[in-house]
Amino acid sequence: MRITRYAAGFAAAGLLLAGCASEAGNQAEEAPETTAEVEEVEFPEGSTMAEIVEAGELRVGTKIDQPGFGLANTAGEPEGFDVEMAKLIAAKMGLSEDQITFTETVSANREPFLVEDRVDIVVATYTINDKRKELIDFAGPYYEAGQDIMVAAGNPENIEGPDDLAGKSVCSVEGSTPAENIRTNYPEAELVLYDAYSKCADDLRNGNVDAVTTDNVILTGFVAGAPDAFELVGNPFTEEPYGIGVQKGEDEFRDFINDVLEEAYENGTWAAAWDKTAGAITGTEAPEPPSVNRY
Repeated sequence: MRITRYAAGFAAAGLLLAGCASEAGNQAEEAPETTAEVEEVEFPEGSTMAEIVEAGELRVGTKIDQPGFGLANTAGEPEGFDVEMAKLIAAKMGLSEDQITFTETVSANREPFLVEDRVDIVVATYTINDKRKELIDFAGPYYEAGQDIMVAAGNPENIEGPDDLAGKSVCSVEGSTPAENIRTNYPEAELVLYDAYSKCADDLRNGNVDAVTTDNVILTGFVAGAPDAFELVGNPFTEEPYGIGVQKGEDEFRDFINDVLEEAYENGTWAAAWDKTAGAITGTEAPEPPSVNRY
């Protein structure tokens, strides 16, 4: 597996997650075995799938600072549920893991990376919404999360939900749906923005902000890695369907990925991917997979 990095400041920040690189937060000292089995397949000439196979490389945008979904391990390789979804797609194209190039993405550059053809797909806790569909298309969803709030252990500010963020400093990530939700619907909160949630976790740990908000499954990974420092409010207040981003108009490619997801739901590989990544960290069993939306 290869990974390229575009988001500035990740290495400088030392982000194998300061406090989240312990026990569950570090996911594993050794990367888990993939659930994907490489298949021999043929695709119509001129299709995106055929072009990717001919190039011998699937270019994947993913995050590398989110325990359970996309986190760089001690070898610098990404692992997590999002990564496993990319492996499943590659395997169904007849590509092995070493034919995947992972490019680090942050929330703000997911659409640009697709529009500029830097990646073939983005699998990065990527909420499907209409605004994003103006620029790109989505396969999936492959998981449904909900926005929640992480606070310091003991919840010293008594934050029980988004209405309690008024007058409080809350950290999120630029270009994310959680940040936009706070900006639009809870304007009395003092919004602090970074390019990565791990920086928000550092600020919360150091007492620089009162809370961190993003999707519950992302926050759960941080809490699992540092239970003495963080806790989850546990009151989700949105629905966040995660999709796999592709370039606009790639209908055939999107249909192919949706077929891969539905097969993975039925044969158990989706659940197996969850169990060894996000499930292993959070201690939760695989939920019912969401229904694919073939819009």
